[in-house]
Amino acid sequence: MDLALSAEDQSFRDEVRGFLDEHLTEDLREAGRKTGGVFADFEAGRRWHRVLAKKGWSAANWPKEYGGTGWNATQRYIFSRECTAADAPRIFSMGLRMVGPVIMKFGTPEQKAKYLPRIVAGDIVFCQGYSEPGSGSDLASLKTRAVQDGDDYVINGTKIWTTGAHVADHMFCLVRTSTEGKPQDGISFVLIDSMKTPGLSVAPILTLAGDHEVNQVFFDNVRTPVANRIGPENAGWTVAKYLLEFERGGEAYTPNLYARIEDVRRIAKEEAADGSGRLIEERGFAERLAETEMEIQALEMIEMQVLSDLSKGRNPGAISSAMKIRGSETLQRLDHLGVEALAWYAAPFEPEARLLGHNEPTVTPEAGLTAMPLYLNNRASTIYAGSNEIQRNIIAKAVLGL
Repeated sequence: MDLALSAEDQSFRDEVRGFLDEHLTEDLREAGRKTGGVFADFEAGRRWHRVLAKKGWSAANWPKEYGGTGWNATQRYIFSRECTAADAPRIFSMGLRMVGPVIMKFGTPEQKAKYLPRIVAGDIVFCQGYSEPGSGSDLASLKTRAVQDGDDYVINGTKIWTTGAHVADHMFCLVRTSTEGKPQDGISFVLIDSMKTPGLSVAPILTLAGDHEVNQVFFDNVRTPVANRIGPENAGWTVAKYLLEFERGGEAYTPNLYARIEDVRRIAKEEAADGSGRLIEERGFAERLAETEMEIQALEMIEMQVLSDLSKGRNPGAISSAMKIRGSETLQRLDHLGVEALAWYAAPFEPEARLLGHNEPTVTPEAGLTAMPLYLNNRASTIYAGSNEIQRNIIAKAVLGL
């Protein structure tokens, strides 16, 4: 595999860098640097989404016919790498990354026209209603019920760990429309057009890091049109599995991992080891840092293959499970090294310093403001989007034939 950038790719990289220099304001960069969770600053992410949409760059992975960039795999990777290196804030991408591709594949022409342009523009924000109390990795056991009443479904039940439900205005949701046959056979995939729909309520859940990112959502006779169902009734399991392939493997881990490992390396060059000299010179730490970097490089090869498949219109398939396993576990390993390098400066005792615009002197160096929140939040990375144990089962069945 030739990993050298062509002259055309280098020109594209320079174009991206020029755009970022011009449009990525200092407050947006600050929001990117201070992200201690999955999507810690939703408002900054939405502002950046709209800046990218104005340029035509918000839907990097989408085909041009639906408002995407039409970029090839290399261009998408370059764009992601440059945005991460420049501290661009994360976009709350459940519309772009998850439900958008589902609507493209399973949606009606009317659904595509209604939702896809507004997702690209950043005018609507989706959250994901999948997990329930007692139905996480065993998603097929979900109990939230939808009963048809005229032209509507009436929904009752609850969803949990719903990231961004407090800031989203739409939801894509799995509901049970039949109790006959296997559990997987009675599930439908529906869209809810307003998080302020009567009977729908959102209760916050604070993470270990103190962030409000996830929520529990309650449905008390919530109505949504039958026309908002994506795919046939009781065929939602097929739709859900297709979406999960994009959630697990539709976005590269390594641009963020490369940026993070450089942060850790920079800290290790500044911090003293237990004995004499700098931490970067301590053999045990240096070896673990090098091993982690090799893990990132290996993962990059997997991601390049997935991005190549996506650019040819093929869904990731079981390889997305391998990406999810390696990406999440490498992320946790890097979090551990970051906290170890910072020692007591990683303690999350100055939460106010993570607020946008906070410029007062702090005891903690800037790199330490997010080290522990990231460490704590990312403990869940091997659980969400299907636990890594489930991913290994998928690989065993789909790849190894066991």
